[in-house]
Amino acid sequence: MPHEISEKRKSAFTTLVPLEAVLFDIDGTLCDSDPIHFVVLRELLQRTGFNGGIPIDEDFFAQNISGKLDDDIAAVLFPNDIERGLKLCEEKEERFRKLVKEKAMPIKGLYKLTKWVEDHGLKRAAVTNSPRPNAELMISTLGLTDFFHHNIIIGDECEHAKPAPDPYLKALKLLNVSKDHTFICEDSVSGIKAGVAAGMPVIGLTTRNPKHVLMKANPTLLIENYEDPKLWEVLGKLNKRENEA
Repeated sequence: MPHEISEKRKSAFTTLVPLEAVLFDIDGTLCDSDPIHFVVLRELLQRTGFNGGIPIDEDFFAQNISGKLDDDIAAVLFPNDIERGLKLCEEKEERFRKLVKEKAMPIKGLYKLTKWVEDHGLKRAAVTNSPRPNAELMISTLGLTDFFHHNIIIGDECEHAKPAPDPYLKALKLLNVSKDHTFICEDSVSGIKAGVAAGMPVIGLTTRNPKHVLMKANPTLLIENYEDPKLWEVLGKLNKRENEA
C-alpha cells in the first residue's frame, strides 16, 4: 500500500533520539478549523458574484486556499484587484474569529499527544500561516496557551512564509533545539513542504486534504488523527530507542 509506513520512514523518527521538540501547525493540525474558513469564504464570495455566483467547493478550497497567507489567497481570488481580495480576506478573518470559539474542535487524540509531549519534557511551538489574532484565539480556545508557553511563530512575521522553511527554522532558533532532534505535525501541502525544506520529519494529518495530495509534498508519515495506531507505533519505537540510549 502506498500510504503504509516503510521501515526507512520509521527510522527517520528513531534517529531523532534524543528527541528535543515537537512543532505543530494550527489550522487542521490542532483543530479542524478549515470547515469554518470554508463556509465563511464561500458565503462572502457568493455575495461578490465570484465565479458567476457559483459557490466554491471543497476541492477548490483545498487546492487554492488551505494553508496559504491572505496575500496569496487574495491574488488567487482577484488577481486583477488585490486590494479587493485583501479586504475580503480581512472580513473573512473577522467572521472566522466570531465563530471559532463555539465551533473549533480539537483533532481527535490531540490531548493524548500533548500529554505525551509534556510527559517527555519536550519543547514545543506552534508554527502557522494564520494571522496572529486567529492563532492566539484558536490556541486559547483549545486550552493550549500554557502548553505552548506563548511560543507562536507566524508566517507573515518571517521573511518568507510557508511553503518556505523560514517559519520552522525560526521556531528551532526560538526553542534553541536542533532539526536533527525535532519533528513536525502538519496538515497542508504548503506546511509539509515547509517542514521538509527545513530538514525535519513531518507527520501529515489527512484532516481535510486527500492522502494522494499530501503525499506529493513528501511527508514522513500520514495519519488520520492523533489516535492513529501508526503514530503510536512510531512513538513507541522512539521511546524504546530513548530508553536503550
